[in-house]
Amino acid sequence: MTATNLNIRTDKAVKEEADRIFSELGLNMTTAINMFLRTTIREHGIPFALKLNEPNDVTVAAIEEGRRIAADSSVKGYSSMDELRAALEA
Repeated sequence: MTATNLNIRTDKAVKEEADRIFSELGLNMTTAINMFLRTTIREHGIPFALKLNEPNDVTVAAIEEGRRIAADSSVKGYSSMDELRAALEA
């Protein structure tokens, strides 16, 4: 295989953020771009989503609300689905 250089232009902030994410995934820019290009060829199109598992703001808020409810001793809990159904129907 003969290697060749690929020069691209991108916004500095985009490159820095991509470098940070690739680093967290154990990749460097060259490896990540080669993965993208090879998979594009194999899939005949934009191939995949490679991302960190970070919840969005709505999910973060729901997790925090759940934790607050779980820690609040004044919130009624239920030990069975039947008990929960009965409370919902009341």
